[in-house]
Amino acid sequence: MKQLVLDLGAEPVHTLESFEVGRNAEVAALMRQFAARTSREHFAYLWGEIGAGKSHLLKALAATEGARYISPFSIESEFVYSPEVDLYLLDDCEKLSPVAQIDAFALFNEIRANGAFMVCSGAVPPAVLPVREDLRTRMGWGLIYQLHGLTDDEKVAALSQAAASRGLTLSPGVLPYLLSHFQRDMRSLSSMLDSLDQYSLETQRPITLPLLREWLQAEAKD
Repeated sequence: MKQLVLDLGAEPVHTLESFEVGRNAEVAALMRQFAARTSREHFAYLWGEIGAGKSHLLKALAATEGARYISPFSIESEFVYSPEVDLYLLDDCEKLSPVAQIDAFALFNEIRANGAFMVCSGAVPPAVLPVREDLRTRMGWGLIYQLHGLTDDEKVAALSQAAASRGLTLSPGVLPYLLSHFQRDMRSLSSMLDSLDQYSLETQRPITLPLLREWLQAEAKD
């Protein structure tokens, strides 16, 4: 086989349009305002479970002109304010090291002083983040939203729509089987569907539950 079932492959392109909104319509609307730099609030903090879409939104915003994505493991210079950058995206705040927390604190102050924008994300609300108190306070400066993951029905609908847009026809049992047997975040499910599509093309057979099971057996042997 050319691709393993759990090989998530290349980093996908993140856009605001490809974000599966679900119950997060208000957050999605706010992120569009941050992308256009029209939000009345200059700070926002997003929190939620793994796979809810926090990193997706931050990386989508990072693709806009004058934006910078910062991970907890970014080099020190990435935490330094730059006049040419007016939108900063700080991801996975609960993973910030003590040194990175100091740098993030300074960056918050510079952003506020210069009227720039910032969106942060974390696994938990700012009030219970495992970071220094003064940084925790700054992460609560603006709007705080919990991102809600998609329900199983919403995941099936989103994957079905993605498959239809590529001209794929799935038998009714394929997506529920994937949801009940494998990683449940949308990135993993989408990657598995891509791999199954490739197998379908190679075997010149439609995507059915028997084909899915056969493909999984073949992957297990490789």
